Amino acid sequence: MKTKNVLSLFSGCGGMDLGFEGAFKVHSKSCPGATKENNNWVDLPATGFKTVFSNDILVAARNAWIQYFRNRHKNVENVFHLESIVDLVNKYKKGDFKFPKNIDLVTGGFPCQDFSLAGRRNGFDSHKNHDGIINEIPTEANRGKLYLWLREVVSIVKPKIFIAENVKGLASLGDVKQIIENDFRNIDKGYFLLDAKILNAKDFGVPQNRERVIFIGISRRYVKKEIIADLEKYKEKSKYNPYPISTHGEKKKPYVTLKDVFCDLPEPEDSEDPAHKAYSKAKYYGKMQGGTEIDLNGQGPTIRAEHHGNIEFRRLSKENGGKISSEYRLSERRLSVRECARIQTFPDDYQFVFKNDSYSVNASDSYKVIGNAVPPLLAYNIAKRLSKIWGVFFND
Repeated sequence: MKTKNVLSLFSGCGGMDLGFEGAFKVHSKSCPGATKENNNWVDLPATGFKTVFSNDILVAARNAWIQYFRNRHKNVENVFHLESIVDLVNKYKKGDFKFPKNIDLVTGGFPCQDFSLAGRRNGFDSHKNHDGIINEIPTEANRGKLYLWLREVVSIVKPKIFIAENVKGLASLGDVKQIIENDFRNIDKGYFLLDAKILNAKDFGVPQNRERVIFIGISRRYVKKEIIADLEKYKEKSKYNPYPISTHGEKKKPYVTLKDVFCDLPEPEDSEDPAHKAYSKAKYYGKMQGGTEIDLNGQGPTIRAEHHGNIEFRRLSKENGGKISSEYRLSERRLSVRECARIQTFPDDYQFVFKNDSYSVNASDSYKVIGNAVPPLLAYNIAKRLSKIWGVFFND
């Protein structure tokens, strides 16, 4: 497949972008069939997708994104736009901004706090707007309706495929899922909006129990005419299914554990990695959110953006109910930034705690942008599936 241009919205620090490009290291147990290299770590191949536009409103996300992707792309500062997509669309309509041309794919993990089971679930009625400011009356630019602005961009750049991602809770919040699907379906000359599917990252080699709902739209403008009838009666078991097939779980490869991906990490005080040296010093306050110890032999908890320092514990003391008896001699502490990054499948060459002449990211902001991200390995599996069947849908 020749290189396909990706326009990324609500990009954060680039979990979806990195996954769609590929060419990063993961644990060998995360990639079935891979040959062990360099102490259990292997390089995933490039996918054929290239990010040509990204945006987010978080400075820390922009800084982390540029610090990493400057090694992949020229003029990286011109690729990332530190502005709300609402503002960018409004500028476009006034003739003050142009989106890139020849976009093949649009991705967007529109804000999820208002649909999350862990939040207040205000959904479309959120009072917080696209810049994080609270309004008395919800508007079309509020956080719960930012998917409409993703829709606006899709209607402008007319990609062959678009992918929208959100938390699992969206699918159970009234008729929100159906409303969003209908709004997505009627863009441009129309998109085949295949039934949204909930994917659990652990089923794709990610050492984390993280469920996300994925919407995939395929453009009627570009799709091969001979398969239109098949897509109109599409079912999940169809040969046109664009969703990735799970690689781990029952009757497949065993789930990847935290013990697997932490295999070569020293204690933070013995590390030279600033992201591993950094971890929340919040004390144990009993059994509340973030007050649990991880299970090294299982998968990690869902890494959260809004943890306010209460990230889960790498280990608890015996007095506080710690279960890792072999580590009672070591200090009680919470997960480090690097450990959270590994749980999310970010490679170690992705810096998260740094300061240079142009950009910097501190530990607190690093936790936030990591928790906001799509696990790169989950995104990679979606990209890999799309690259495999791209020719089924289109002539290029």
